[in-house]
This record gives sequence, C-alpha cells and structure tokens, in this order.
Amino acid sequence: MVASVDGAVTVDGRSGGLSGPGDKVIFFALRSIADVILVGAGTVRAENYGPPRITDDQRDARVARGQEPAPTIAVVSGRLHLDPAARLFVDSPTRPIILTTEHADADRRTALDEVGEILPAGATAFDPALALDLLRQRGARVVVCEGGPTLNGWLLAAGLVDELCLTVAPLLVGGEDPRLAHGVATEPALAVDLDRILTEQGFLFLRSLVRR
Repeated sequence: MVASVDGAVTVDGRSGGLSGPGDKVIFFALRSIADVILVGAGTVRAENYGPPRITDDQRDARVARGQEPAPTIAVVSGRLHLDPAARLFVDSPTRPIILTTEHADADRRTALDEVGEILPAGATAFDPALALDLLRQRGARVVVCEGGPTLNGWLLAAGLVDELCLTVAPLLVGGEDPRLAHGVATEPALAVDLDRILTEQGFLFLRSLVRR
C-alpha cells in the first residue's frame, strides 16, 4: 500500500498520485513473487487495472521456483460490477479469478463467466478465510493484496495478514480518504515488528511483520 504522510491513500480517487520511482520498483518486485494478486473491485475500476507486467528475468525466476510464469489476479466483487471488456480481462494471458458470493446476480455472473473464473467465497457476504482457502487449493502460496482499504480491513480483522509493505509518500493531502485498512475493527489490535526501512527521494518504505 501507499499513503501520504497524513494518511491519505489516494489523490483524486487514485493511488498513482502518491507513487514515485522507488515505490514502483517495490510494487513490481512484490508482484513478481506473488502467486495471486488479490484486489477489490473498486480498486480495479478506479485504477483501470490491467494484467501484471513480468519481465523475462522475473518469469524465468518464477518458473525456477516452481511458480506459474505470471501471477493471477483475483478480484473481490460481491455485486459483480465489473466490465467484461475491461483490459484486465481482454489483455490478460490467463483468466482472472473473481471471488464473489453464492447469491451474486445471475445475469452479471453469466456475463463475467466468459472472461474469468468465478469462485463463490461466502453465501451472502464475502468470507476472506474461505477465499484464501480456495486460492490455496489452486496452488497459491504467496498472495499479495493491493487493497483497497475495505478489503484490507476484512483481512486484518480475520487475522489473515502476515506482513504489510507500506510506502509513505512525502505529501500532505488532506481530504476524507479512509485509512489504508478501513471498516471492520481488528480486535485485539495486531502487534507488528518493523523488519525493514528504506528511503529514496523523501519516500519512506516500511516492511512490518505481524507478530505471532
């Protein structure tokens, strides 16, 4: 995740305004080790998500580790408000996964079934633990979540987060953005150990590990 010094996670509705060269390096490095990139539908729409970009060297390293040549994107969407013609589906070399509920709209499900693999992860509400179990059954060992804040909140509240990689941008934004984890309270609060700090051009890069 990326956030401003005062905690905003977007500028004008998108996270790109908070990023910088070093953040992009870390972002793509994290993507390159993931089996699955987990993301909420709202983030997919706001950021105009496309398929992950993997270099030839990263692809070779993935294959050598026993991974698929490229990570799969899994989108969480209860209402299935996704465009089948979006570049995430049209340009992707593999079918993205769509995690939804058993009672999702049948017509929307039919339209998206042609471009993605739909997996019900909950009856009437999204169940993050079930979702990760379904991904694990498909061979996912490393799942990198890219938000948004509501999805992050669900994962934290369910105790399913192992680490947080956070870029703090040297900006003061103000506004009414939610925090990077929003919604469901995490009780009790999770203690973390700061594992690594990097800086570049005023950006602060933090890796924190959840204490078990």
